[in-house]
Amino acid sequence: MAPTTALTADQALARLHELTVVDVRTPGEYVSGHLPGAHNIPLDHLDAALPALKTAAGRGDLLIVCASGARSATACRRLADQGIAAATLTGGTTAWTQLGHDTHRSVGARSPWAMDRQVRLTAGTMVLTGLIAGRRWNAARWLSAGVAGGLVFSALTNTCGLAKLLAKLPHNQPEATDLDAALAALTG
Repeated sequence: MAPTTALTADQALARLHELTVVDVRTPGEYVSGHLPGAHNIPLDHLDAALPALKTAAGRGDLLIVCASGARSATACRRLADQGIAAATLTGGTTAWTQLGHDTHRSVGARSPWAMDRQVRLTAGTMVLTGLIAGRRWNAARWLSAGVAGGLVFSALTNTCGLAKLLAKLPHNQPEATDLDAALAALTG
């Protein structure tokens, strides 16, 4: 099993020229702003990208990036299980941008909302629907209670089942050509 390390945003910036950066966020999050030179391999597609990532890791160090560091840490553990060493960006792109480091945006690319915004909209809509429908059908209030329980569980475990579900929607999936291009860049 390969070791997993973490780099702060400042450490990553100093080494950016020598790192292969892989962004595991959804395509919508990626196009809204990513580290310079980052390749988008959404976490859901990591297993399919293992051969390309192994090749890239053979040429130099990998830095895995997400919004907060949670998904990139998960990706690093999965890579380590396959014998691929990778570092995670502590605090993710949030920490990167808070320090004023440069991000690139994909010009002309479709840009769905960031995942946290999609989760807030969906959870809020479900709670509101449960409360409004609950005025007529008491059982509908269980929808609001279920969402509230899910949010508490999400906070306690630092995971988000709703985000995992939303990431599977078509507008959050990479175009086949985008994913193929990222894989080709990692192996070439």
